[in-house]
Amino acid sequence: MTSSNIQNILLTGGAGYIGSHTAVALSQTGHRIFIFDNFCNSDRGAVKRIEAIIGRPIVVIEGDLRDTALLTQTLQTHQINAVVHFAGLKAVGESNRIPVEYYANNVQGTISLLQAMQKADNHPKTFVFSSSATVYGDPKYLPIDEAHPLAATNPYGRTKHHIEEILGDLAKSDPAWRIACLRYFNPVGAHDSGLIGENPNGIPNNLMPFVAQVAVGKLAQLSVYGDDYDTPDGTGVRDYIHVMDLAEGHVAALNYLTTHDGFHVFNLGTGRGYSVLEMVKAFEAASGKSVPYKIVPRRAGDIATSYASVAYATAELNWHAKRNLKDMCESGWKFQHMTAKSS
Repeated sequence: MTSSNIQNILLTGGAGYIGSHTAVALSQTGHRIFIFDNFCNSDRGAVKRIEAIIGRPIVVIEGDLRDTALLTQTLQTHQINAVVHFAGLKAVGESNRIPVEYYANNVQGTISLLQAMQKADNHPKTFVFSSSATVYGDPKYLPIDEAHPLAATNPYGRTKHHIEEILGDLAKSDPAWRIACLRYFNPVGAHDSGLIGENPNGIPNNLMPFVAQVAVGKLAQLSVYGDDYDTPDGTGVRDYIHVMDLAEGHVAALNYLTTHDGFHVFNLGTGRGYSVLEMVKAFEAASGKSVPYKIVPRRAGDIATSYASVAYATAELNWHAKRNLKDMCESGWKFQHMTAKSS
């Protein structure tokens, strides 16, 4: 990367699971990273571990995304060129219980961020948004491509859909904006160092940290939400992608936006699905530990099968997932094992 391509990049929610891995990937390609986080579901210690991996300090601004004045000041003070927006609440089940909190944090927070970008003296207009495959809802066909109809089945997914609509309208109103919406499928795994990974506060909402915490003995057993889906073993099938492949997708998206203005949408996945029980077996093989589980009722808003078509991202971003299921499970176990030893 030439010095002219190096950017000052603000990562909202940059201390979280995907944000921390993307901070590493961007730093290792030469970009200067700044993290904005309120640490409501992330660990302050993650910043030190990111710094240990990349070998240099990171500026961290602690604040709420709805504090437009603080965001504006941050963008100006650090002469931010691009924003990668991860910050937001992200648990499907929880979003059904407290939908207003989800709309306030995710939609209102994003509006605040965009207003800050418009107010800042330096007017940064490059924006990568952390969207989700939940915007597609129950698939009409598989694999799911970017043209698939959007019909989210839960408040979390609807917040992502609303934000995408806002970003599309913004790009139409001002051709100077360069926006990429990255629709993630199911990120799992950890950095090879074992220093950063998915370590949510409280009981995990996502499958793999739950599996890992059972394997390490922190939790007694895994709850499998439903075994009566129309899938080979009755459990839900998802497209799991290694978090470092996902992080590298953000690097590719930022590179793409240097030569493409307007609004762009990309699926980031592997293009194939694994069931919950397949993931459990793979993790048992990687860890050498048993993962006892119990079948519990389905969660509202969950669907049977979801996996991506990644042809568009491969063609346009020159990116594809390189790591396999074994890599996902081994890196996730290494992180969980190291975390358990240090706690």
